[in-house]
Amino acid sequence: MADKKKEAKNQVAKGLATEVKAGDNREYRLVTRYKEVVAPELQKKFGYKNIHQIPRLEKVVLNMGLGDVKDNAKAFQQAVEELTQIAGQKPIITRARKSVANFKVREGMNVGCKVTLRGPRMYDFLDKLMNVVLPRVRDFKGVPTKSFDGRGSYAMGVKEQLIFPEITYEQVEKVRGMDICIVTTAKTDEEAKELLALMGMPFSRN
Repeated sequence: MADKKKEAKNQVAKGLATEVKAGDNREYRLVTRYKEVVAPELQKKFGYKNIHQIPRLEKVVLNMGLGDVKDNAKAFQQAVEELTQIAGQKPIITRARKSVANFKVREGMNVGCKVTLRGPRMYDFLDKLMNVVLPRVRDFKGVPTKSFDGRGSYAMGVKEQLIFPEITYEQVEKVRGMDICIVTTAKTDEEAKELLALMGMPFSRN
């Protein structure tokens, strides 16, 4: 039995290794936790017969709407730079898909930016989010438990970029929030929630 458990852990580790860049020998804390704690707990609770059925993190998408500064190139660029600092990766610019006269938006106009994190940057960001950023929120009582989409994704929002340690208060011209979507390979909300909870996501008790 012990040999089977050891073999299962090794297979999980091999799968995670493909997410880390070649030549990167750093041990990511969340990767270690997933291998040693999360994966075994999930397999025990849900009775997965194949280790490839065990849910895992796939990617994290950060999205920042910037429609309010679409005509201000300097402010728009500053917001993009702030998201770059937060994510550790340069975002792509999102553009309007169609014109909306009431909001003075033309098709193709820059209206926001987003970045998709995978592998090492994903683990670094989530570790920072769960253990550093969220605890800094005033009167924080946990993140909502009902923001799952039934297909393995969890969405949440933050109201201000100032809670991230990379952002300097004095250099911020305007406080703005962002949407964070965590995508997993889980098939149900229950599995996705258990995965994130075991990884350290501070869910509210309500």
